Amino acid sequence: MTIEQPNQHYRERQLQRIRSSLERIDARQAIPTGRVIPEAADLPIHGGRSLRATVLFLDISGFTSRQQETAEQQEILLRAIALFFSEMIRIVEDFGGTVEKNTGDGLMAYFVKGTDDVLSVQQRALSATLTMFDAAEKWLNPAIQAWATEPFQFRVCLDHGPITVARVGAAKGFNDIVAIGTTANLACKMLHVAKAGQIMIGNAIAEALEIPWRQYLTASPHDTGYHYVLSGQAYQYWYYVGRWI
Repeated sequence: MTIEQPNQHYRERQLQRIRSSLERIDARQAIPTGRVIPEAADLPIHGGRSLRATVLFLDISGFTSRQQETAEQQEILLRAIALFFSEMIRIVEDFGGTVEKNTGDGLMAYFVKGTDDVLSVQQRALSATLTMFDAAEKWLNPAIQAWATEPFQFRVCLDHGPITVARVGAAKGFNDIVAIGTTANLACKMLHVAKAGQIMIGNAIAEALEIPWRQYLTASPHDTGYHYVLSGQAYQYWYYVGRWI
């Protein structure tokens, strides 16, 4: 079976479009450094802003295996995720974070250092995470179970370091904010290691915690595949086993 290729007219328009994108990207100024997470409207297409941030990923475990074939099951699931994520997003904002995206079964958020911070930004992001688990256990999951559906089990992964927040896509079509950098990659990859109910953090988070908080750290044996450039030492993942009382 053969598939007809695009005609010459389409290819010419496509090449012109690619050349136009290349010109705009090459003409872009150097990425500025900032301290505030930019809004999408503040960034031009293909533009970005570099900063140091704590990146948080939340993912609901076993979401695809939940019963959602019938309209009734979908209605119940919609109620559950509406309740769950409305509170998760508010918690991020309460602790000074910014939600980048909600994927339906998870979310991604950033935390940057504030001018009046008492805690480190890493510790503030971890506090938000502990509050998420506390709210889910005490209030959200009991309400979700009352709708005759299973409570949400989820995991949260965090890391801290330099990232570039950029706006990519088509100018008159779909475009979105993305995070570029090793920090975001490592935090995302932790989701493949962490299990339901776990908090996993990178070494940059662990090192910034105050001493009383460090007693709840347990080293992960997982090989992150990343090494510090100067020392060559392997980058460590940690489980954070403490919870709010």
